[in-house]
Amino acid sequence: MSRWGLTIPLAGLPLAGHREIVESLPGLGYTDAWSAETNGTDAFTPLALASQWAPELRLGPAIVPVYTRGPALLAQQAATLADLAPGRFVLGIGTSSDTIVERWNGIPFEEPYKRTRDTLRFLRRALAGEKVKEEYETFAVKGFKLESAPATPPPIVLAALRPGMLRLAAREADGAITNWLAPKDVATVRGELGDGPELVARLFVCPTGDAEEARAIGRWMIAAYMNVPVYQKFHQWLGRGEALGPMNEAWAAGDRKKALEVIPDEVVDDLIVHGTPDACRARIREYVAAGLTTPVLAIVPGGGLSHAEAVRALAPNAG
Repeated sequence: MSRWGLTIPLAGLPLAGHREIVESLPGLGYTDAWSAETNGTDAFTPLALASQWAPELRLGPAIVPVYTRGPALLAQQAATLADLAPGRFVLGIGTSSDTIVERWNGIPFEEPYKRTRDTLRFLRRALAGEKVKEEYETFAVKGFKLESAPATPPPIVLAALRPGMLRLAAREADGAITNWLAPKDVATVRGELGDGPELVARLFVCPTGDAEEARAIGRWMIAAYMNVPVYQKFHQWLGRGEALGPMNEAWAAGDRKKALEVIPDEVVDDLIVHGTPDACRARIREYVAAGLTTPVLAIVPGGGLSHAEAVRALAPNAG
């Protein structure tokens, strides 16, 4: 069986209220818990808690931006998690987006490929316990050494949405992380990454048999993401440029209502896993059959299920 991950924290549930759910995950067949970092919790705190609540789980952030922390601080936080979950922590890093980096944090979103490459190379050395004195293209580190390097340096996986970053992940990282894709898109991604490296993808899952409910939720999510330049270009590369073009044009013109209306049902059904829990699990397994190593479920409220009920219903052991 493939790995089967869950995104934590769950939307709408306070972090402190997650203990019982996280403790239940291994018994339900979940193997991983992956956090995120946008405008909610930071990426590391949920994983620190999960490391103590469910010591069997593999843990990772998907992802930590390479811009919003200095290289040394990023190494320190990664080393801390690697110490809390020895041999069970995977560090996911990536560019994030110009919205998060520049608009929200006031940091120039410049040279994203080079910044990711340089950060990856620095982290390899720092997490191995080396003293790093290096002039990288996008930053310089002058004599940093971790006080206590992890006994087992964590694997590093890169957020990668297009060929250049996927090829970097294949060459220098331990795998790649992607999201917002359909099962048929996995082959396109694998074509650049290759068959060997781990491929992680966050899948948005709405466990409801009411297709219109799921599509209404999905349209809002797609509009929020697919008008961000990095995701717009990703889906142009995947071949959805024409299908999403009217939505992009309406959004750019400030017509949010029209932008939602012109998103085709087929695109929503491609990118949002929805249906009964049984149908959702079957769809997730389509991704795995297509070459996805690690599906990471991001549960979207739907179908009247509580957080705990949705986690149980979508677990691999449920069917």
